[in-house]
Amino acid sequence: MQQAVKVWDAPTRLFHWTLVALVAGMWFSGKQGGDWLEYHIFCGVALAALLLFRLVWGVVGSQTARFASFVKGPASILRYLRGELPERDAPGHNPLGGWMVVAMLLALSAQVATGLFAADIDSYLYDGPLAKHIDSSLAESLTNVHKLLFNGILALVALHLTAIVMYRLVKKQNLVLPMLTGYKKMAGDAPRLKFASGLLALGLALGCAALARVVLLGA
Repeated sequence: MQQAVKVWDAPTRLFHWTLVALVAGMWFSGKQGGDWLEYHIFCGVALAALLLFRLVWGVVGSQTARFASFVKGPASILRYLRGELPERDAPGHNPLGGWMVVAMLLALSAQVATGLFAADIDSYLYDGPLAKHIDSSLAESLTNVHKLLFNGILALVALHLTAIVMYRLVKKQNLVLPMLTGYKKMAGDAPRLKFASGLLALGLALGCAALARVVLLGA
């Protein structure tokens, strides 16, 4: 018998969908160029704050949001691939999905880092917030890296979407709905999961936003 089990807290779900919106906004504004680059920079700073929040939340947040709960070694991955890993032992991300999260966070962090030092090689009106601290030739090189990295992010997004579709078609599991509602249908005994305070998440989010604004925008 299946039952609805809460696996994702509100902060993790808000992070996920805000991340989707910011990446889409950065892609659109970057493609438009010109004055749209101002919005591209704002999205980049917001993304930096969001990633910082997720890194901290991955240490002090709810059980399923913590890296320790889903970043597993080869043994767990093999158990999962063989179908020997009970769902209650991986209520949130499975071992493969956990490493996808890590890959995405690392790729986005690299994207943000290069963007902060990138140069607007067309007009130089909208350089990255930290571009003034490095040599112009290095800034231009990082701009090219920044553009190339985004292709890698698109590949990861495509892989992620493919996995969602395959889970829906093959395993008959809806991975999107739990990230909207927080609840997942599970068979057997429900795991006892621990969830962190929403006030803690709000305080961390505000702190990360303030830190990003001061450090990156100087205001």
